[in-house]
Amino acid sequence: MEHPFADLIDLKVIAQQAGYSRLTLAANAQHMNPHQVVHGAVIFAMADTGMGAALYPTLAAGELCATIEIKIAYFKPARAGELVCETRIVNRGRRVASLESEVRSGETLVAKASGSYSIFMPGG
Repeated sequence: MEHPFADLIDLKVIAQQAGYSRLTLAANAQHMNPHQVVHGAVIFAMADTGMGAALYPTLAAGELCATIEIKIAYFKPARAGELVCETRIVNRGRRVASLESEVRSGETLVAKASGSYSIFMPGG
């Protein structure tokens, strides 16, 4: 599926299946904040996009999903290099799904996020 924002920040979906996704991003100068670490919004975008990617294959024909809320905890700064975001569905109901994402730089856990997504039919 085309994803213009992911293209803008060079975020790649490496694996996607029902309930799971793995995304990578090669962090470079365009992703840094003034302190020369990856901007928190980039890491947040990885988690948000990863959650959608894990949920999307579980949707029925015509269904859509949208973020309700995401809580993220940042543990370590990320610097230039590859970041990996792995996401899993924790629970999926008929109308709401709960997911968790972990963003790593190598073996280092950079951030962990938990989120809720609405599942709906357009116009319904």
